[in-house]
Amino acid sequence: MAGGGTMTTFPEYVEDYLRLRRALGYKLVEPGRTLPRFAAHLEASGTEFVTVDAALAWALEPDVPPGSVVRPMRMLVARGFARYMAGIDPRTEIPPTGLLPFRQLWRPPFIYSDADIMALMRHARRVIPEPLRAATFETLIGLFASTGLRIGEAIKLDRSDIDWSEGVLLVRESKFMKSRHVPLHESTLQALRRYARRRDELCPNAREASFFVSLRGTRLLRTSVEKVFRELCEFSGVGAEAPLPPRVHDLRHTFAVKTLLGWYRDGADVQARLHSLSTYMGHRQPRSTYLYLSAAPELLAYAAGLLEAAQAVTP
Repeated sequence: MAGGGTMTTFPEYVEDYLRLRRALGYKLVEPGRTLPRFAAHLEASGTEFVTVDAALAWALEPDVPPGSVVRPMRMLVARGFARYMAGIDPRTEIPPTGLLPFRQLWRPPFIYSDADIMALMRHARRVIPEPLRAATFETLIGLFASTGLRIGEAIKLDRSDIDWSEGVLLVRESKFMKSRHVPLHESTLQALRRYARRRDELCPNAREASFFVSLRGTRLLRTSVEKVFRELCEFSGVGAEAPLPPRVHDLRHTFAVKTLLGWYRDGADVQARLHSLSTYMGHRQPRSTYLYLSAAPELLAYAAGLLEAAQAVTP
């Protein structure tokens, strides 16, 4: 892209844009990941300035599953960059809002049985040939199932984020930029201890302070975790009959559903306890946690039974 006798490329403009916005306090996690791809698309297509057609062509690239929010998110990111570029090149076209509206369809989660979780951990231990990688994924799956952590929260953990004496895990600046402490069951704490010892034996000179490490001693990548998890589901047959492939995130749904089911079965005051579960899982409000009721027919049955009982005693 020409300007004042000096060629400035779209990737350079993207770097300047991200640097400016971050200096103003914005995290820009998604733009930081996707804007370089948009810049590469513009360069590859020989586009001289940002246009609506160029942004739309990039957003609609056929590499995302139906129902995903990736395409409207790409357009949102491209629109922010276009607004910045309009102050540099008056030819810039800013994509209008609503061109690719967000229409995320609710995806029914896969609720794992205890046998499913044990099968996944067993296959991680037996199928993955590298001992460090096998230990990492076996422990990760157990951690997801026992705490309901988000995948990003787990791979972001540092070694200093676990208080071994108190049995508490620190989740730093997760969704909504909030941190929280997550108490761990003793069995979960013991599993993390075993992994830490094994990790240090197999990777004594890790390159990063992350608790879970890759074969290179670096922090795990989300895409890698999701890929290996899908392979473990295929190897173990977990979710083979499900209408949609099970995901790592479904372990979070499973944790919430099983916690609520346990409370219902014990006759606990679920409404009173819901706030604690919401805080534990990092939700902003209990209403978000209560949406998990729709994930399991058994939960709905318990809720319906309680509602009928309450109506029966209401004068």
